[in-house]
Amino acid sequence: MIYDNLKSVVDVFYRGKERQFNRRFLVLANHYLFEPVACTPASGWEKGQVENQVGNIREWLFTPLARFDNLEALNDWLRQRCLDLAQRNHPTEPTQTIAECFAHERPLLRPVLARFDGYVEQLVRVSSTCLVRIDRNRYSVPANFVGQVVSVRLTAHQVGIVANEQIIACHPRQFERDQLICDPWHYLSVLEKKPGALRNGAPFVQWSLPEAIQQVRQRLMKQAKGDRQFVQLLVAASETSLEALTVACELALEYGTVNAAVILNELRRLTTPERTSSIPLLESIALTVEPLADCARYDHLLGGCRVH
Repeated sequence: MIYDNLKSVVDVFYRGKERQFNRRFLVLANHYLFEPVACTPASGWEKGQVENQVGNIREWLFTPLARFDNLEALNDWLRQRCLDLAQRNHPTEPTQTIAECFAHERPLLRPVLARFDGYVEQLVRVSSTCLVRIDRNRYSVPANFVGQVVSVRLTAHQVGIVANEQIIACHPRQFERDQLICDPWHYLSVLEKKPGALRNGAPFVQWSLPEAIQQVRQRLMKQAKGDRQFVQLLVAASETSLEALTVACELALEYGTVNAAVILNELRRLTTPERTSSIPLLESIALTVEPLADCARYDHLLGGCRVH
């Protein structure tokens, strides 16, 4: 594979053809079993027909210039356009289309047994506000990792945060600057100590919760210590599920009695497994001879002395 010294591939230039390739890029090359070769600067003839092919691609795919709302829509359109172009005749096999030639070649290609996990990794320390700073944006981390060093893995679409070889947080990657991306569940242990943060805390102001839970939240906030009651419900939901809490809130709203005690009772009733009415006995352990009552057997506990 020939590359024109782009920064994501080449880290350092040496004399002649020698290059220091990006470490993560070499992992990609080893995974898919290809050898990277860097071009000589200002030597366009080394790239053969690449420049012409770039012009062809622009004409086939991007003329007229296409506009899309997101990358997913763009990729879907490019995939369909490539399938359409594959119906053209092959340049060296005019009796077959490009798609037919590729169908013949596919069985001869080496199969990809595992997908390459392409990410850029860096170590950062979690701030006192449960955040890590990446590319001028801040992403939340569970509160119990405050002050610890974690590994951040950046892909094209995702920010994964890893600690102790476990993924502890995952966010969609943002490409704008100075953005705050918070998962309110990461701050649940903070809410247990400071429930008042539920009213004006940045992670909770625009928290998107199911409609029934939102209604319960609004009604509890009007009660004395209602914020603490709502935090109790959130803690219970983290131990069971948000869906179960939603059903419990719907039942409480239907009854017309909205408080933490009623909702927690409904939540336990919904999540507690049903008890069996009877325990089946195995035939192998069933008694064949019932024991006879003999109170004299307890006399040996008194050391042979009888009590009158």
